[in-house]
Amino acid sequence: MRWLSRMPLKGIRVLGHGLGLLLWAFLSNRRHIVQTNLTLCFAEKSNREIEQLTRAHFVQFAQSLLDRSWLWHAPLQLLESRLKWVGTAAAFSQLDAYGTKIILAPHFVGLDAGGMALTLRANKPVAFIFVPQHNKVMDEWVTEGRQRTGNVKPYFRREGVKQIMSGLRQGEMLHLSPDMDFGPEESIFVPFMGVNAATVPSLPRFARLGRAQVLTLVTRMTPEGYEIEVGEAWSEFPSEDLKADTIRMNEVIEKSIRRSPSQYYWVHKRFKTRPEGEKSVYKNAVISR
Repeated sequence: MRWLSRMPLKGIRVLGHGLGLLLWAFLSNRRHIVQTNLTLCFAEKSNREIEQLTRAHFVQFAQSLLDRSWLWHAPLQLLESRLKWVGTAAAFSQLDAYGTKIILAPHFVGLDAGGMALTLRANKPVAFIFVPQHNKVMDEWVTEGRQRTGNVKPYFRREGVKQIMSGLRQGEMLHLSPDMDFGPEESIFVPFMGVNAATVPSLPRFARLGRAQVLTLVTRMTPEGYEIEVGEAWSEFPSEDLKADTIRMNEVIEKSIRRSPSQYYWVHKRFKTRPEGEKSVYKNAVISR
């Protein structure tokens, strides 16, 4: 991937477009997952619209994969020219101010671009929770790439939450992406795009225990690179109602998804865990994740 970082962005995106169409054509199980997710979340769309979104998602997914070549290997000055921040003056003031913060970063295909932009901007190390990749070589590449700025404090999900909480109480900034299906053990069922989804309520829990502000960071792919939009700090959060807070989190994410529906991470089995007695919505898919 290192050699790709020397190519013009337009060329990388052209390669990504072709790769995405190949993935769409040949990864039938993964395509089924994407189509199932989109059909559940956009019940108002026709079959043709779902198919168009599916193809667009595979293209942007592949483009974002190849973009990691320059995100993790190109000179940092090049990154800064391709990563554009947007938001209100108040949002930037809150982001840059001293104090404990949790940055809610939903799983869009540009997630790593947003994380890189945040570490380039932050005046102290940003804490990330890393989930190991299945492939050891890929895991090493991803972990090294995400830490390339040196402004990263890594935590690993297998280590539990004690260290994370300790860091928050010391004023850390935590980059958090809890919008995946992590199984039933620590999850509660709340609506996500109109569908009951197992959701880890870590955002309100961390915010309460760490007395942290919560800001949203949404990254969208553009022809010039990526747009990183920071939202203003959430008011009256968390509340006394954990479930209501988790629903609010999902509603915030949903609004961002509807702005860029093809760029959300639909290849993930977001609805794999079902309430007791419900059948799998991915009954024709055979892969585990």
